[in-house]
Amino acid sequence: MKTKTLTAILHKEEDMYVAECPEVGTVDQGETIEEALANLKEATRLYLEECPLLDIDPDEMGCSTLMRINYHA
Repeated sequence: MKTKTLTAILHKEEDMYVAECPEVGTVDQGETIEEALANLKEATRLYLEECPLLDIDPDEMGCSTLMRINYHA
């Protein structure tokens, strides 16, 4: 299992929170910030299991929030 620290950008759209991981391109939503972030982590984990990334320096991407995701590659 690998672990990466990736960026999570969150914003509110009407009554839902939207979370996006710009390094991977995954996006998800939830009724709370916690739910949106949990959904984004799951979507990103599933994506990375199928399409592993090259090494990325998150400091070069800028960030709002960092998330740690465990996935099988």
